[in-house]
Amino acid sequence: MALWHGTVAFVCSTFAFLYFGVAFAAHPEHAITYFDGGPTRLFFFDDTPSLIYHDIISMNIYVSHDEGKTWDRADGILPGDAAIFVEHPFNNRVAFVLTDSFTHYRTDDCGKTWVTFSVPDLVSYDSKPLSFHSDPLRWEYVPLPGHQVHTNSLGRTLSRRDGFATTPKVLLDDISSCQFAHSSKDFQPDAHEDLIYCVARDSSVMSDPRRIESSHLYSSTDFFVTKKNEDIGNGNNTESVVTFAIVGKFAVVELKDLTPGSDSYMLLYVSVDTKQWVKAQFPSNVRLREGAYSIAESTIHSLAVNVALHDPDPVVTLFSSRTLFVSNSNGTYFVESLKDTNRNMAGYVYYEKTHGVEGVGIANVVANARDLERWMTAEQLRSVITFNDGSSWAPLLVPGGTCSSYTCSLHLHSVTDMYDYRPVFSSPAPGFVIGVGSIGTILAPYEESNTYISTDAGLTWKMLREGPYQFEFGNSGSVIVIVDDQQPTDSILYSTDMGQTWKTYNIGIQFRVHKLTAVSDSTSQKFLVLGYVMPQSRQPGNGRNAAIYLDFATLGRPKCGPNDKESWYARANSKSDCIMGAKQWYTRRKADADCYMGEEFHDPEVHDDKCPCEEHDYECDYNHVRSDGKCVPLSPERIPSTQCTLGTPNEKYMGSSGYRKIPGNKCEGGSRMDEPISKDCSGAEPVEGPIVHQIHSLPGDIVQSEYFKDSKTVLVRLTDRTIWQSSNEGYTWEQKFPEERFLAFYMHTHSNERAYLLTDSKRFYYTTDTGRYWHSSEAPSSPNTFGAQVLRFQPRTEYVIWIGNVDCQSGYENCRAQAQYTWNNGRNWQLVEDYVVNCDWARNGELRIDSSQILCESYENKQGSQVFFGRDNALQLVSWTDPYVTKTKLFDHVAGFTQLSEFLIVDEYLPMRDMLNLQVSFDGRTFAPGSFPTGVHPNFHAYTILESSTKSIFLHMTMNEGPTPWGNILKSNFNGTYFVLSLENVNRNIGGFVDFDKFAGLDGIAMANIVANPTEAALTGRKALQTRITYDDGGTWKALLPPSVDSLGLKYPCTSVGCALHVHGYTERFEARATYSSPSIAGVVMAVGSVGDSLATYSESDTFLSRDGGFTWEEVHKDAHIWEFGDSGSVIVIVNDKEPTDHVLFTTDEGLTWREFKFTTEKIRVRDIMTVPGDTSRKFMLLGRYPTTAGSVIVHLDFSSLTHRKCLVDAQNPGHDDFELWSPSEERDSLCLFGRQTLYHRRKRDVNCVVGDTSKALDKVVRNCRCTLQDFECAFNHIRNGEGECVLLLGASPLPPDDSCRDREDYWYERTTYRKVPYSTCEGGDRIDRGTRHLCPDIQVPDHIPGHGAMFWTMVIVFPIAITALFVAWWWAIGLPEDDDDSPRSGPGMLATLASVPWFLLGLLGNAFKYMSKGYRTRRNNGAVSLDEDKQVLLHIEDGK
Repeated sequence: MALWHGTVAFVCSTFAFLYFGVAFAAHPEHAITYFDGGPTRLFFFDDTPSLIYHDIISMNIYVSHDEGKTWDRADGILPGDAAIFVEHPFNNRVAFVLTDSFTHYRTDDCGKTWVTFSVPDLVSYDSKPLSFHSDPLRWEYVPLPGHQVHTNSLGRTLSRRDGFATTPKVLLDDISSCQFAHSSKDFQPDAHEDLIYCVARDSSVMSDPRRIESSHLYSSTDFFVTKKNEDIGNGNNTESVVTFAIVGKFAVVELKDLTPGSDSYMLLYVSVDTKQWVKAQFPSNVRLREGAYSIAESTIHSLAVNVALHDPDPVVTLFSSRTLFVSNSNGTYFVESLKDTNRNMAGYVYYEKTHGVEGVGIANVVANARDLERWMTAEQLRSVITFNDGSSWAPLLVPGGTCSSYTCSLHLHSVTDMYDYRPVFSSPAPGFVIGVGSIGTILAPYEESNTYISTDAGLTWKMLREGPYQFEFGNSGSVIVIVDDQQPTDSILYSTDMGQTWKTYNIGIQFRVHKLTAVSDSTSQKFLVLGYVMPQSRQPGNGRNAAIYLDFATLGRPKCGPNDKESWYARANSKSDCIMGAKQWYTRRKADADCYMGEEFHDPEVHDDKCPCEEHDYECDYNHVRSDGKCVPLSPERIPSTQCTLGTPNEKYMGSSGYRKIPGNKCEGGSRMDEPISKDCSGAEPVEGPIVHQIHSLPGDIVQSEYFKDSKTVLVRLTDRTIWQSSNEGYTWEQKFPEERFLAFYMHTHSNERAYLLTDSKRFYYTTDTGRYWHSSEAPSSPNTFGAQVLRFQPRTEYVIWIGNVDCQSGYENCRAQAQYTWNNGRNWQLVEDYVVNCDWARNGELRIDSSQILCESYENKQGSQVFFGRDNALQLVSWTDPYVTKTKLFDHVAGFTQLSEFLIVDEYLPMRDMLNLQVSFDGRTFAPGSFPTGVHPNFHAYTILESSTKSIFLHMTMNEGPTPWGNILKSNFNGTYFVLSLENVNRNIGGFVDFDKFAGLDGIAMANIVANPTEAALTGRKALQTRITYDDGGTWKALLPPSVDSLGLKYPCTSVGCALHVHGYTERFEARATYSSPSIAGVVMAVGSVGDSLATYSESDTFLSRDGGFTWEEVHKDAHIWEFGDSGSVIVIVNDKEPTDHVLFTTDEGLTWREFKFTTEKIRVRDIMTVPGDTSRKFMLLGRYPTTAGSVIVHLDFSSLTHRKCLVDAQNPGHDDFELWSPSEERDSLCLFGRQTLYHRRKRDVNCVVGDTSKALDKVVRNCRCTLQDFECAFNHIRNGEGECVLLLGASPLPPDDSCRDREDYWYERTTYRKVPYSTCEGGDRIDRGTRHLCPDIQVPDHIPGHGAMFWTMVIVFPIAITALFVAWWWAIGLPEDDDDSPRSGPGMLATLASVPWFLLGLLGNAFKYMSKGYRTRRNNGAVSLDEDKQVLLHIEDGK
């Protein structure tokens, strides 16, 4: 038994030893070193175990030679002396420590020893204080920029060729930077090994040497014993140089263009050999502005430049979207790579290349860039990936590969929002990429994200761990370490099987991680965690920061053998092994192999096998963009001087195919898409006609501009409070009254010749002859500062209301707005009301009420300062009529009032119920409340009055507030009292403006944009907009029919049911005057939009045109443009408003063909195009500004000389001349619109002639039509269902029957679910708005018709005939004289008497009929006549009126 027990004990102890031994060996080893301050730099000497820890608090350098296990303060550096640590990028043993004095330190043995060196100047601390030679054997070649103490010099460069072992010499004075030509391993020119460049100022110039003009690029090959002023071929001896840099294999010189008219744009000159310099060419719509671009992380094959295409509007936002451009292989021609790139406040742009795999990179772009350009809002990011060096981009596949669109993809946090600016995704471990991010439409906040991994260089992804973690690879990916950086922790997680399983390792202290890192090539099994020690784990004498060393070599894994490895191929998709024209592959460890890889500090070896060239190996060439999968030109191609010289009609030249091989692509043979092709010379450059233009620069930005109606005179007001006038449509300009400061100008709304210029005092100027003469006058007070419109006008042109400030000069005790009026254009003034918010004449052009009536919003309590009034002081609506002595209070409390067409609309406020109530009037005295559908009432929702041009009020009721508002459009009956739902979910912006616009000249046709995803938009804030159009004044709405092909003849990929044309609306317009259409050219409509399921962003949209009032559309040009119609449509001008431009496009055939006119060599940012009201002129004005300078610019364009042929018109035979008769019903099944067929007279599309003042035939109503379904809309409290039928709203009640009879009708009809469109004039037909017919209640039908006796008929008929016969007999019996003109019985009197006899008889018969009709019906009371089928309100009609 003893032996048995001994055996059992031995076996147990053996298993226990093995168990605990294995358990002990299965964990990593760690060591902790404490520091007082965190590191400002943590640097690994490449391919060595040595690293540097720079403590910024104590200003000490600490060195470790065992990958961070143990640390010592640097031997030879004085305590607290280390200001900056600078490593040598080309020698892995050399580094420098710079101080704040004249003595500095250097090591050439990875920090083991440090030696001092002294310089006579203090170091100039910039982003790169030292420059180095790329040859490791010349590591001692170090220029050091410095500045002399107590001097005014810009700085000078000191250098030695012995690493400052001896006293350095001065290379050059007044420098800003110096750099070796050989300062990049990729830059290998055939140049002198000691060639060095410096940017320095020429102090010999007589003017200020600090001016940019004196900055030159100097070079030397003998350390400036001799120097050369470089000439890069720009013709100005390389003046105005800003910087010189070596970027990859490119030498780049940046200089400011100071040539006249250049507006100081920046120029880039590039060289690959330092001998030939070429100006970098960007697409025609791109200009480089100082501070508005940066050189991003570039490949060895091409340059990448991130450019802001326009300046932000500082009043609206500070955001400016940027676009990434990449160059060809010699860095000269740039093409667009990626729009809306993301950058942080430090200027870092996120675009990270995947390490070791050529062509693969990940970037973050701003998803809501257009919104950020319009208003302040939160930035939303999404991630994209490229597999061809930025030629094309795609979303990141979500784990599982089930979703790969921008609306559902993986998004990762980038270098711009991490802790330090180093690569955060990939590592030298082949194909391994890790990131913290989220799945969805946009990137979620970091704390709400998860950690994801890709093992195939970003092609596919899987979740590595829930929650955000810092991460690092080790030993070529055989070890992955992650640590929670959102909260204090005491442990790390690690995986040895590529993240399939995880183990936890406890460190033993609580810390908050700052950084997790390893050696730079990720070949070691050792890691370093930097963190802040939490107070509960802090020991006396230890610092608050810890460096935690982790060693995973103790896991005891064997070295990987051949069977543990696999060949991994990088690929852009699952169908091809080729990427960037080659098969790139590595040898790496299998995921399930339990071993460690290779030798420490030995980088994985990449293998390349070239592939045949295919389409994906090419990108769009310079000045070309991809459209529908093909590269198309942005503008006409520039013709070489040696081509197209003969001028023959069929002459050809060899031009770009539109494609170029992606820089760095290694494919050979196969498809050659970049070979030049033969092209017609006629298509190379646009034919410029004799177009006249003038450019005028003004000292301030334009804030107000307007033409006198029916005039060529235009006024503009600038931000510097000056007013300028042109009397020839912008050809010449003059400043009006330079001594004055103008606040605004007003055009008289009822007189085309009158205008008023308002100064900041009581003085104002007015004209009564369209600005030919101006007269000064004085108002009773200075213009008000309370936001009220200062001047109000009415049809009696001398009558004007003025609202100004009173008692506001010396304080705010009684400061108020006061209204006065004049009856003689300002010669005399009379007080109307004090403490007003708004005053106006009640009567306008269509509201036909008392012309003397004035309405005012006036505060009830008229004491104190109006500045501090709130809602507790009731705002009343009061009224006066001539002689303005007695006022009448119309409402106790209002929020405002407005006049639209024949309606006076008042927004009444009911304080007891805290609600608004809309009131409508026709006469300014009697009001009726508006009735709204169930759940849609102003007391619950804000609303916007839209318009009332078609005898109905359109208003927008906001249903969703907040950052993404939208609502419903309601339409009233003809007197504005009952409103029905017209269209749901209509878009509006935060300023209250609504995407709703009616077509000019075509009443009843309107377009609106709806929010197609209201539920999602309320949560995400991203609206999907769709466009709807109505042809029956809001009765029904439908989608826009998309064109089948685009402007290039390519078919749209429009196959889904919801695919339609969608256009940008009113809320996105810079100028409110801009409209879809013009009244001078009926039926022609232009818009910017896109074809698809929803509206694309403005920058991704194109320009469309319709010639039939929106029934059908065609794309007329790529990209978004603003437009203006001229000469009744014979000229249409469009211009790019997304970015600065130097040209316009114009058409004389309504978009069939376009021609370009270049008006300047200096691009401007165009904001608006103006022409005379009515669009009848061939002269236009472009209003804009230069992107980088203050002030504005106006470009006058005159197209009058394009043709001098006047359009022919035959008024007697319309449609058989240069004009055509067009009806908006032509494309419909019915020939009628609004119950009638109307013909409009307009110029034929293909006729090139001048319309001018040619008298066109008037619009002609051919006939009224029978009523059809299109002439009816839903009745009150009804809405259209999915089948288009009007049904009762859920929970709502219909209106009660109305048995009143109108226009002395005999019958009334029960209500139905429909009502007739007020604007329709249809007759008869199917009256679906009428239900069961009833006899009017005041008509009595007796049981029997009373008879009449013989006496009655004798008196009515026989007696008048008998009297007449006796009279005639008597007349002939007495005889008629033949020539006696004096006879009293002759002449007109007798004839008149005789002629009146038949009328006398008819009168007797009429009275008889009236007598007889008493038995059939009774007389009606005129006072009961109804004015509206819905309500008997608004006007009280009395008997006799």
